[in-house]
Amino acid sequence: MPDKCFGRIGMANVAFIGLGVMGYPMAGHLKVKGGHDVTVYNRTVAKSEKWAAQFGGKTAPTPAQAADGADFVFCCVGNDDDLRSVTTGENGAFHKLKQGAIFIDNTTASAEVARELSTAAIAQGAQFIDAPVSGGQAGAENGVLTVMCGADPAVFERARPVIDAYARMVGLMGPVGSGQLAKMVNQICIAGLVQGLAEGIHFAKKAGLDVEGLVEVISKGAAGSWQMENRHKTMNAGKYDFGFAVDWMRKDLGIVLAEARQNGANLPVTALVDQFYGEVQKLGGNRWDTSSLLARLEK
Repeated sequence: MPDKCFGRIGMANVAFIGLGVMGYPMAGHLKVKGGHDVTVYNRTVAKSEKWAAQFGGKTAPTPAQAADGADFVFCCVGNDDDLRSVTTGENGAFHKLKQGAIFIDNTTASAEVARELSTAAIAQGAQFIDAPVSGGQAGAENGVLTVMCGADPAVFERARPVIDAYARMVGLMGPVGSGQLAKMVNQICIAGLVQGLAEGIHFAKKAGLDVEGLVEVISKGAAGSWQMENRHKTMNAGKYDFGFAVDWMRKDLGIVLAEARQNGANLPVTALVDQFYGEVQKLGGNRWDTSSLLARLEK
């Protein structure tokens, strides 16, 4: 099928595997904003049925049946093992990938599994893009995610107009695996920023400063960041139910540190912040958002 049938200027047959807090709205944007014919699969059937009722798409009982006949198959699951299960595992999507299909993986996973699955897809005449996202649940719901892709340039150009349905920024980082490596850099930067913000707010409270007035001033200077702008109020209030969970951040940082051990990168701050998140988990904060680093300073 020629490229002109895909993306903004036409409808494609699309499958979406994994309807968590990210995948559910992303699949919705592919249906509503993208105008594509979308079939979804989720382990919890009720979630698939709810999605179909809300957006008017279709459901499938297995990843393989969702992928059958699809031009583009999207996936957003938990980790490497989940990813292998829904792709090459029993009833996995790769068993039904058609010739020329593109599998676009939005999971934050290892670069190693991306390369492994790319090889498996190519063996079946299909293509693979690792395309982890940043922007959290709010970014997914509003269709303004940042998407970091690892792919062959020609494959990326075919898929980009379709990915645009849920993204504000889509970038090609290099060959397969590069998207995951870019996401690792993203998480490294976030870990350090959140720890710095937590310590700053903690210090300000101890010093008797008005946190709101302080942030209003320093956020306009070199200290300003997305984290400061969007999380300082909830952090100051001791509320941590507004974003990416600590359990998931620890999973991501585990991937980062494993990759660093292989490539020789020295990440002392990232390793330390990972330990701090472990302390937050011990406080019962597994599902708190990542700004809860402040909680361990105030315990």
